[in-house]
Amino acid sequence: MDDRAPLVEIPQAPVPPGAEASWIRGAGGGRLRAALFTPPGRARGSIVLSGGRTEAIEKYFEVVQDFLDRGFVVLTHDWRGQGMSQRLLGDPLKGHAESAKDFLDDFKILTDAYAPRLPKPWVAVGHSMGGCLTLLAMAQGDDRFAGSILSAPMLGVNTGGRSLAAARTMVRLAKMLGRGRRYVLNDPGKPFDEAFETNVLTHDGRRYARACALLKAEPQLALGGPTWSWLDFALKATAELARPERLNHITVPVIIVSAEDDKLVDNSAQQAAARHLPQGKFINVPGAYHEILMETDEMRNFFMKAFDTLTGRVAPKPAEPPKAEPPTPPKPVEVVANAAPAAKAATPAPAAAPTPAASKPAAATKPAAKKPAAAKKPAAAKAAAKPAAAKAPAAKAAKPATAKAPAAKKPAAAKAAAPKTTAAKPAAKAAAKPAAKPAAAKKAPAAQKPAAQKPAAQKPAAKAAAKPAAAKKPAAKAAAKPAAAKKAPAVKKPAAAKTPAAKKAPAKK
Repeated sequence: MDDRAPLVEIPQAPVPPGAEASWIRGAGGGRLRAALFTPPGRARGSIVLSGGRTEAIEKYFEVVQDFLDRGFVVLTHDWRGQGMSQRLLGDPLKGHAESAKDFLDDFKILTDAYAPRLPKPWVAVGHSMGGCLTLLAMAQGDDRFAGSILSAPMLGVNTGGRSLAAARTMVRLAKMLGRGRRYVLNDPGKPFDEAFETNVLTHDGRRYARACALLKAEPQLALGGPTWSWLDFALKATAELARPERLNHITVPVIIVSAEDDKLVDNSAQQAAARHLPQGKFINVPGAYHEILMETDEMRNFFMKAFDTLTGRVAPKPAEPPKAEPPTPPKPVEVVANAAPAAKAATPAPAAAPTPAASKPAAATKPAAKKPAAAKKPAAAKAAAKPAAAKAPAAKAAKPATAKAPAAKKPAAAKAAAPKTTAAKPAAKAAAKPAAKPAAAKKAPAAQKPAAQKPAAQKPAAKAAAKPAAAKKPAAKAAAKPAAAKKAPAVKKPAAAKTPAAKKAPAKK
């Protein structure tokens, strides 16, 4: 790249932000103008924008801004012989060309020079002649683009009612006569000198007036009609793109947006090209004139929606960086995480609450064999009793503490148990049998507690749910009785056996 180049600005067409125009040397050393536009922040990718014949960079400022708003870097340029690029003939208004190769060589030099500043993926956008040359570059092996969208591409030339064969014959004859650098029409006319009402480019008066104002502000941007040599280039380039084998190997998506009322190019050639492209798509804009990107908003939006669809597929928006979580959300997570172990650690504590219920089944272990009440409540009794039984060490750790209190209370309890202490030997056997034969222990309670312990054993078992308060009061005794039933008889009933004679009188009562 060489020195910086100027950009023309008018109130209707301000220069988009992030613009940088430069001169570059094209094929054969000709000076070409290019402009790079960079969006703020991280770019999604790059757009290589190529205008049509007669068009300059400044005409596309609005389109450039649309692409910048979507997060793309935009590279656009003036083709050789137009805009501010070097003109090819002494008459600067003549739209001249020698061959497609010159244009394609310039295009490669341009993209190679800017490649380090064009983030991938690349998307090619071309209008009219620019669309033809873009597709031709891809057909000849330029595979750097992830996709392409073309506005009314020049894939077939409108020959003014003449057949294509007749037009080709006229071109060959004109070049044979040395008229290749002459205008095709005797009156080339002046660019944008016709009234808006009779123009065949756009239905949008504001955009048409803007294009005229640009040429008035800088006449150097103007270009007149084509020469016979330019027409020769156009016919040959479109003939190459009409061959299916030239398009079959372009595997990236290509969208062709066609203007329904186009008077300058052949829409049927666009439809054929879309069919030959492996991922080709044809979109018709109803009622549109040739310059779709300069049309009314309603018509123009056909192109922009297609552009958004394509770029959403091949150059999606970069994912937003994950937002840092505020400090508050982790705290509830930590509280929940800490609460879970606390709940697990507290689960033995609830086992202390069920100990009355567990003690009742423990007291009911003697009558439990006869009463299915304990079996009827597996959800409550088994859940409370079996864990308590499973955690017998915790219960045993509690029983020695309660065993001290029952030591004082057992004389009172002994009175209740005294009537059956006369059967000290069966009691001793009942105390010995639970350790060896649980079945015998189950039968012993039936003989041991005919009068005094039937109410004590039946009420907690049958009315444990009905009288929780009553179940809590005898909790200590109930806890003591199982202790007396399980272990105390083994040690203490011999002491009770020493005093059966003194307590036989209360038994008679």
